[in-house]
Amino acid sequence: MYQKIILALSLEHGISEQAIKVARTMKNEGGEIIAIHVYEPLQGSASAYVSEEAVADSLKHAKDALAKRVADKPDVKSELIKGHSGRAITDHAEKVGADCIIIGSHKPGLMDFLLGSTAARVVRHAKCSVHVLR
Repeated sequence: MYQKIILALSLEHGISEQAIKVARTMKNEGGEIIAIHVYEPLQGSASAYVSEEAVADSLKHAKDALAKRVADKPDVKSELIKGHSGRAITDHAEKVGADCIIIGSHKPGLMDFLLGSTAARVVRHAKCSVHVLR
């Protein structure tokens, strides 16, 4: 079905074997699965209180955690990207020519109703197909 699938992951949640299974089922022979995590930089004045070294350590930790998360899955490549999660996912998918994004969703909380969830933003703004997993 799809040649290039982006699998959007949060490091705060475990990689879903269901998501990998879905991605493998939807992938064309010779296609690829790219697991991404969005590293969101500190916003506004908060960045003034955190050293560059601490930010670099945090970025390295996130990159290592993502690589470890998919280390036993040789058919899944990992990439750490920076930015606001919803926008960064859709921009990256367009940049690499992805034809499908797989993203998890959760039961929305109050903040999701006020601001919207990452999955909702991806669904609204992606230029490719989006598969949302509950």
